Amino acid sequence: MNKEAFPHVGETMYHQVMENGLNVFVFPKPEFQKGYAFFATNYGGMDRRFCLDGVWHDTPAGVAHYLEHKMFDTQDGNALQELAANGASPNAFTSSAITGYYFESTEKFHENLRILLSFVSIPWFTKESVDKEQGIIGQEIGMIEDNPDWRVFMNLMKALYKNHPIRDSVAGSVESISHITAETLYACHKAFYDPANMVLCVAGNVDPEQVCAMARDILPKQAGPIAEKDYGPAETDRVAQGELTEEMEVSIPLFQLGYKGDAPQKGEAGQRQELVAELALEALLGSSSPLYAKLYQQGLINRNFSYGYESYPGCSFLCAGGESKDPRAVRDAVAAEAVRLCREGIDGPLWHRIKKGAYGAKVRGLNSFENLCIGQAQAFFAGSDYLRFADLFAAITREEAQDLIARWVTPERTALAVIRPKGESK
Repeated sequence: MNKEAFPHVGETMYHQVMENGLNVFVFPKPEFQKGYAFFATNYGGMDRRFCLDGVWHDTPAGVAHYLEHKMFDTQDGNALQELAANGASPNAFTSSAITGYYFESTEKFHENLRILLSFVSIPWFTKESVDKEQGIIGQEIGMIEDNPDWRVFMNLMKALYKNHPIRDSVAGSVESISHITAETLYACHKAFYDPANMVLCVAGNVDPEQVCAMARDILPKQAGPIAEKDYGPAETDRVAQGELTEEMEVSIPLFQLGYKGDAPQKGEAGQRQELVAELALEALLGSSSPLYAKLYQQGLINRNFSYGYESYPGCSFLCAGGESKDPRAVRDAVAAEAVRLCREGIDGPLWHRIKKGAYGAKVRGLNSFENLCIGQAQAFFAGSDYLRFADLFAAITREEAQDLIARWVTPERTALAVIRPKGESK
């Protein structure tokens, strides 16, 4: 295995590309008793149209999430229950870009890892079990569709993007999942759950070579074909619509403010864009920025206000939101502050404070095995290594952050989604 040290953050990573194309990353933590394993595929809710063996497939919205639910079924029972009975804390998630299965345990780690690798790589579906799951997931969809926070964020995606499948809910709709069959799930598993399209990240008191030996023993010996993805027509810089408003049972308006970014490049350039974007957000409207203090004093935001940068293949965006008596006033204030920062520049002492704070938060995040493993998996699929942020961080300048604000925080790239109380005048 290849051993790489990251002295700036005190981490060591072992990396092995297996004969079947699987990438294995291990972070030894001999001082801990627990172990954490994350087994993920480069396949998420937005990967609905793909080509495999020369044949194009158009799958229903929600199929990746549906497949995640059904993967725990085995011919002998249920892997989730088996892991729990073995002392592990297991779970899984599907995002727009990836699907991941994981567990944490303080004992029987290698037994649990064997279970994880086995059930994720060997699908077992029946018509009866797939049909039964439609009711369960349908209830889940109903619950999230009644959640105003979820609705306002999805409305922001629809306002920002005209074509990109990030517009669609990862869970799909009750109507879309009604078209999912066992054959659909088998086809998607074949297309994306190949070891060459997956990554295994492990942290804890484990032997890297033993992890690789187990993966070699359980998983397919050779790589299969990897599906080609299609995300539809390319997006322009302009948002699909400037504002999208809906009424729900809320007591105060909820809003999400978004800025359409550049599609991230693969590798170090994409990772650098993420770091620059996060720092730009802190300078523009972070909790220590002049604008945040002003908005808070005016009662336009409260402690529920949050912000972040997100990126996926083909798209990236800045977003900020929460509760506000006047979301449009927040939007206009951010626009004015962006103009001021581009004219006057980011204050030097503020820049040093937010940069130091952001770096410290990332280093502290490495104490979490979950953050470390999931971060590495996501970074690997994006063409980089998670721990390289330490090398990139020092060289980022405030001029880069100012340039990003100047290019992204503009009227044509701005969208506002609002959930207003029923009956409130707009």
